[in-house]
Amino acid sequence: MSKKKQQEKEEDRLTEKRMVILDPAKCKPNMPAWQYFKKHQMQCGKECIRVINEQGKKEIRIWDQACAACLNRAKRCPDDAAKVVKLPSNLSAEVTHRYGMNAFKLHGLPMPMPARVLGLLGCNGTGKSTALNILAGKLKPNLGRFDDPPTWTEITKHYRGSELQQYFTLLLEDRLKVSVKPQLDQDYVAAFKGIKVGDLVAKADQRGVREELLHVLELEHLLEREIQELSGGELQRLAISLASMKEANVYMFDEASSFLDVRQRLVATKVIRDIAQQESTAEKPKYVIVVEHDLAVLDYMSDFIHCLYGEPGCYGVVTKRAGVRNGINNFLAGFIPAENMRFRPEALTFKVTHTSAAELRELGLGNEEDKVKVGAREYPAMTKTLTAKDRDSSFTIHVEAGHFTDSEVIGLMGENGTGKTTYLQMLAGLHDTVISDASAEKKEYDNLPVSLLGMGITMSYKRQDYAPKYRRYTKTVRELCEKNLQIAFTDSLFKLFVMRPLRIDELMDLTVSTLSGGELQRLAITVCLGTPAMVYLIDEPSAGLDCEQRVIVAKVIKRWLISHLGRTCFVIEHDCLMMSALADRMILFEGEPGVETYARSPGTVEAGFNAFLKNLDVTFRRDPTNYRPRVNKPASTKDKDQKSAGKYYLLEVDDDED
Repeated sequence: MSKKKQQEKEEDRLTEKRMVILDPAKCKPNMPAWQYFKKHQMQCGKECIRVINEQGKKEIRIWDQACAACLNRAKRCPDDAAKVVKLPSNLSAEVTHRYGMNAFKLHGLPMPMPARVLGLLGCNGTGKSTALNILAGKLKPNLGRFDDPPTWTEITKHYRGSELQQYFTLLLEDRLKVSVKPQLDQDYVAAFKGIKVGDLVAKADQRGVREELLHVLELEHLLEREIQELSGGELQRLAISLASMKEANVYMFDEASSFLDVRQRLVATKVIRDIAQQESTAEKPKYVIVVEHDLAVLDYMSDFIHCLYGEPGCYGVVTKRAGVRNGINNFLAGFIPAENMRFRPEALTFKVTHTSAAELRELGLGNEEDKVKVGAREYPAMTKTLTAKDRDSSFTIHVEAGHFTDSEVIGLMGENGTGKTTYLQMLAGLHDTVISDASAEKKEYDNLPVSLLGMGITMSYKRQDYAPKYRRYTKTVRELCEKNLQIAFTDSLFKLFVMRPLRIDELMDLTVSTLSGGELQRLAITVCLGTPAMVYLIDEPSAGLDCEQRVIVAKVIKRWLISHLGRTCFVIEHDCLMMSALADRMILFEGEPGVETYARSPGTVEAGFNAFLKNLDVTFRRDPTNYRPRVNKPASTKDKDQKSAGKYYLLEVDDDED
């Protein structure tokens, strides 16, 4: 290494900034961490570490500019109660809000624009909810002064000369009414439990658009149902309609596409964009802010976006406002040119590779061992009718004849209610009937033609409704893995290809029942991939994951199941970006949802997308920078050209980008 490079490296080391994050649950009096820091406080002669034990105030504080010795002491803290985080050396954005000395902090703040849809894009835990709470007036920004919070006069003065000054002024004068569509969770359902949909809608309708929204969002048949009886998709559409019906100046939609299929996501996008088209004046502005992890929907929905990056749960940075295409591409590239900031070492790309498993093994990426293979398996056409016991109704699915083979991912695409989950259940043998006597030692089944059990093929199934089972498990993630992944848990390649990218090591000592939705999803995918099988069935792997994690999960599935093991995988997914990154072939589901549907024979991804998007009257193109699918604006030149050519899904890269 040259002398100049050594000098630059030393300068970088000296200018590095760090912060220490403490877990309050592990830093209470008489806990090991408390005793540890009490023993080591002020050992360096400075107040780098302080243990405050006063009446009404008991806490541990570690200074931001702590010396190297005290930072090393924090790293060795018992129970992993402290986490030392490296901050970007060229971080220039000022602190907007900080929850405490050793707690999460947010740098910067999104700047809403009147009559425009502003999108927020970032990983979970980087401050999107904090930013929304500040802009909604629910959280007063302290500008990093958590001990001596500033007044509103100081806050508006701090943002003098920016669009946020006018925004906060209107908010202070109570001239901004805010309508929020929150993330769907147990609390949202509990708040309205026992109330009928019709009563809730009638009370919320302040703009007189009830009939229109009920029709567009397909809620008319649900008016007599109570909230707790709704499915995830129905509840999401109801939440969007309730937020849109209110008379407000600021509309916020947090993850509006969750639980919706592609068609419903496009309908919800139109509803949200129509709000931004309302008349907006200086006295009565209309702001629309959305948080979305489906990049195709975010691209289609937003006019401008702010990216957020940082260390989840430690700090978050809001970048400058950018155009939709450049903003999303910068986020995927992991580099913000306007701020000269690289926050991810590798770029995320959606380029489709056509390298076979044999070629990958020649490159040393596959598995050299001879394994039992599925081979080409054909199945005949069949029809299955399911009858509901509690009500007089039935659902019929017609399956066309087809085949599957090794080393391929078959994507299942269609609207909600068209039988995709039912199809996976039939593959898993859940609809096979027992024909042997109850007293028989070994059960005999009347297998469906598509049943893997009937074909003698082992399978691993990640269900859509996996959460209740995991919520009942009271032991740690490590104990769960040791019990269910006895072979894979000791496999160094499984740890390299699956556990490390999905960051399962960080969850090892946490109780399974206390994990968040995204953490549970990653764990469920890990358990599914780690179970020895010849065919893998995965139902909606993107639910609960942020945009970055979705790309990582797609790559993990392809690398481990296809390139390494050479297995077959069936995947249900509504995120078009994730489906385009995963699928080698596609089964299209068509028909009348919930009544009678058709599962087509597996075909090419391009043909499947073309048929599906033609039914929706929507066209997709690919971005030349990272190959991600983008939705064309309705009636645009590209939209018209692709429709006239019959190419609703353009697999080739569109070099003529705007």
